[in-house]
Amino acid sequence: MTPKVKMWRLLAPLAVASLLASGASAKSVTGLLKSEAARRQKGQFITKFMYQGDSGLLACRLDNPALASEKESRLLLYQDMDPDLDHLSCFERLAKSQFTVSLSEEEHNQSIPRQSSPTTWQVLYADRYTCQEGVVIPQHADLRFTVLLLNPDSAGNPLEHFSAEEAGLHGFYFLLLLAYFVACCIYSRPLWQALRKGGPMHTVLRVLTTALALQGFSALCNYIHLARYSRDGTGIPLMGSLAEFWDMVSQVSVLYMLLSLCVGWTLGRGRKPQARPLQWERSPTSTAVAAGGGVLQGALLLWEQFSESESQHHSYHLQQSLAGLLLMALRVGLALLLASVLYQITSTERSTLKRDFYLCFAKGCFLWFLCHPVLFLLSAVFNENQREKVVTIGVVLCQSIAMVTLYQLFLSRSLYWEVSSLSSMSLPLTMSRANQRGRY
Repeated sequence: MTPKVKMWRLLAPLAVASLLASGASAKSVTGLLKSEAARRQKGQFITKFMYQGDSGLLACRLDNPALASEKESRLLLYQDMDPDLDHLSCFERLAKSQFTVSLSEEEHNQSIPRQSSPTTWQVLYADRYTCQEGVVIPQHADLRFTVLLLNPDSAGNPLEHFSAEEAGLHGFYFLLLLAYFVACCIYSRPLWQALRKGGPMHTVLRVLTTALALQGFSALCNYIHLARYSRDGTGIPLMGSLAEFWDMVSQVSVLYMLLSLCVGWTLGRGRKPQARPLQWERSPTSTAVAAGGGVLQGALLLWEQFSESESQHHSYHLQQSLAGLLLMALRVGLALLLASVLYQITSTERSTLKRDFYLCFAKGCFLWFLCHPVLFLLSAVFNENQREKVVTIGVVLCQSIAMVTLYQLFLSRSLYWEVSSLSSMSLPLTMSRANQRGRY
């Protein structure tokens, strides 16, 4: 069984699990207002939103305003909700809200005062039964609602569905797709010819191509979702889920490839010619290590997705849960493992050219593994509304640069020639064969 088939068998369970996860948190929120949940939580949590500038707006629509009036239903708005509120009594907690919106009509609008800086507001629901523990809640039907949360657009009108920490992601994915398209137009033909010719790095190039294509699909799904989201505040949750799924598969694919290369090469050095650098060495041990690393990363990615109570657009890059922290620890640990493996290789390598090959490979690996933990730590110096964008955009760009770096290394017409033990006639994109084919 080829490494590619084994890898896809490992990745198949991610498809079902990730598509079942919540794709994105819509800022056009629809649901049920429940008296039982409001009593249990000292106010039922509805959503949160980061307002900025003037003309912020919260709009609420009800299907049964008469029932809402009978239950004395209301929405409570808290600015930068203090965790200490959880230790207050129910009445004290509700009294701490900055705004109270009484729900007695079919539609209610609440203006948000000017924000000198982007500020997070949380919305809770409460009614006459919330703080009355000894009162039996009547068997009323739950209230169906729709809440719209809007920031001002460029013209100052409250029409922007994006929270302040999400503003700009739509434009980023558009530019990323444009870059992918231009690169595809320029390099698709020579890359396809290189893959058709085969060679000692054929499997590596196939995995890299697959991972980069999956990143492109993820960016496309994110763009489609955010484009729709900008119009209705809901977007296409399936596209959000698909974007996360393709990104997870891409990450697991690259991890499987890197571990297979480094671990397989180290295990095979004692019995195979050292003139073959970092080729895919198939052995039960190397396959088990690579597969185990891929499965562990995939499991942590899925756990992180399901552990978040309210998923944001690509919010798993922030890694605020235990699963996210474990995932970053895994990446740091794998970076140390690869550093140890590459040190063993380079410390006994006499050829300067080969050492340069390994060092370039190490740069791509470390950039791919360590960009996320480093950006996560650096994001602490930014404002709250900038952290998600810094981490999300930084991780996507760094991982793309890392894969391009590995592409350049394995398709190099100079280093690739020197470090390979095969003849030039079997190498893709070598000068001799390029001259035979003519210029691209």
